[in-house]
Amino acid sequence: MSLKYAVIGTGAIGGYYGGRLANSGQEVHFLLHSDYEYVKRNGLKVDSVHGDFYLKSVHAYSSTSDMPKCDVVLVALKTTNNKLLKELLPPLLHKDTVVILIQNGLGLEADLQKDFPGLSIAGGLAFICSSKIGEGHIGHFDEGHLNIGSYSCTNPEILEQVCNDLIQSGVRTQVLELEKARWMKLIWNIPYNGMTVVMNCTTANLMSDPVMVDLLYSIMLEVVHGANSVGRGRFSIPESYARDILEMTRHMTPYSPSMKLDFDNRRPMEIEYIYSRPISEAQSVGYKMTRITMLRSQLQFVEAQYLFCDK
Repeated sequence: MSLKYAVIGTGAIGGYYGGRLANSGQEVHFLLHSDYEYVKRNGLKVDSVHGDFYLKSVHAYSSTSDMPKCDVVLVALKTTNNKLLKELLPPLLHKDTVVILIQNGLGLEADLQKDFPGLSIAGGLAFICSSKIGEGHIGHFDEGHLNIGSYSCTNPEILEQVCNDLIQSGVRTQVLELEKARWMKLIWNIPYNGMTVVMNCTTANLMSDPVMVDLLYSIMLEVVHGANSVGRGRFSIPESYARDILEMTRHMTPYSPSMKLDFDNRRPMEIEYIYSRPISEAQSVGYKMTRITMLRSQLQFVEAQYLFCDK
């Protein structure tokens, strides 16, 4: 079965995974914003630790109303822009379309389902160090695997096909239980996104300081305990996973996570889905994330300084 793909948000994530699929021969249609004209004329370039590639001809669009209906829609927007999906998605959908949210945080799929009750929705968890380094130019520096899981997919075979297509394109991919997978990704996202902003540094700076490593580990354990409180009887994450994440990051290329880049460029940060939703989910079953609540308050203060006070 050959699937037709759409990518909403052709940046560091959508440009990389969509680019991989297109480079392997899949039909992929890309929605672009600021660099639409450039990519339309010049194509898409990806510099990757797994091998550079260049797409000379790209199905590029500035509006989803000009795009064909697709079998799979990969949403790689920042969650701060998810309000746009009400308008962006409908032109791309047929009755069997699967929308995969390759985004960070918790509660994304549930919120989208409220707006599109009959839609087949899945989540995607990208373990990747990548960024947009120029017009039509993506830099991929480390990692790169992608976990996907069903939220409300009526046909699981489509997710298996997506998984196979990604593997064929050079992306290590597996289908997992979604709720557990989202919590596992938060064990990295919550400490490193927030702490690189608050301390104004890269992941390597944090990992070079034993005091910071201890703090990161304590935050990770709080995520693990929150996840296990929410998942009691359904899933469990061992504390040893936090140590695994620390070691993975210790050997990773120095990196500024997406939230740090948003801070550097004075854009809204993804505080709601990465911090507020997990805090609320854990609180609902009686577990208080005290360190993470403090980190959220710091991020909210920092964001307010440049979004409101600088104006």
